[in-house]
Amino acid sequence: MSGPVRFDTKIAVLLREDLAGWQRVNVVAFLASGIAGAVPELLGEPYADADGTGYLPMFGQPVVVLEAGAEALRTAHGRAVDRALPVSVFTEELFATGHDAANRAAVAAVPRAELALVGFAVHGPRNAVDKVVKGAHLHP
Repeated sequence: MSGPVRFDTKIAVLLREDLAGWQRVNVVAFLASGIAGAVPELLGEPYADADGTGYLPMFGQPVVVLEAGAEALRTAHGRAVDRALPVSVFTEELFATGHDAANRAAVAAVPRAELALVGFAVHGPRNAVDKVVKGAHLHP
């Protein structure tokens, strides 16, 4: 392959800027898994090293990780939902839960406008995702 590849779609993860380092990494992992589960065609082919050891496939395109303040995060989340883009969410309550059923129950207990968002991931057409995350900046 020669030259950069331009993708028609984009995967973006937007984090609340005040998270601790361990929280950031944890949230990105969970949110990316949501996009992979919802849009499995985003996964590339399995990997293998020169010795023939096989590895799992990963996204076939880059994932942009951004951050913003709590209010900008809430605004961006609203834009993503309003555009009916695939979205995965992570709320403050999920740091205290221990399994998937508890995570889903914690999110289900709170109306969308009151979610204590710490991050969300979104996938969609490049221009739509760019509009969703407008105002956020790249994670350092």
